[in-house]
Amino acid sequence: MSELLVDFITSLDGYASGEGWPGFWGLEGPEYLAWLGEQPGATYLMGANTYRLMSGFAAGEIPSGQDEFRPEEEASVDELTQASKVVFSSSLEDPLTWANSTLVRDDAVETVRAMKSSGSGLLSTIGSLDLSRSLLRAGLVDRFRVVMFPVITGATGEERIYDGYPDVALEMIEHRTFDGRIQLVEYKPRVLEHPPLGVPA
Repeated sequence: MSELLVDFITSLDGYASGEGWPGFWGLEGPEYLAWLGEQPGATYLMGANTYRLMSGFAAGEIPSGQDEFRPEEEASVDELTQASKVVFSSSLEDPLTWANSTLVRDDAVETVRAMKSSGSGLLSTIGSLDLSRSLLRAGLVDRFRVVMFPVITGATGEERIYDGYPDVALEMIEHRTFDGRIQLVEYKPRVLEHPPLGVPA
């Protein structure tokens, strides 16, 4: 059976990106990049917006506010290009132009449920806030990992990650600090029907 990982990189205040900021907020370091390079291969799951953004980068589109890709960003996009990707969308059209990408129009939750039961490798989301939220609500997520970068993007932050989430209990299974400043926390999530306090026995 496959394992499903929801994987985010965020500012401390829970934004997935920030206007005018480079990838990784420009704060990645050698420890973090080495760890990224050691991660096992996965089949990546994404929605249409993430596909459009990332496939554009793969085709040479430069992120807004930058003159060129930094080497770390280029390496990350190259690795994603080589990986197997499943894209859930009703608006994109086949054939998808980004290498190793498969378009799925069926219900994402039921498709991922079937992929988990019939597969053996790692499934991982990339970006795709709505998709990640839906998979979590459905109880399909085995691991929930967040890498927090030491910046607050209160003025420029975009893509608030946790809006619309249910209440979720998190059992920590891993934590680590990279380069003395970047914090990884990884949890086993459990969606709650109600808060644990004040509920009749």
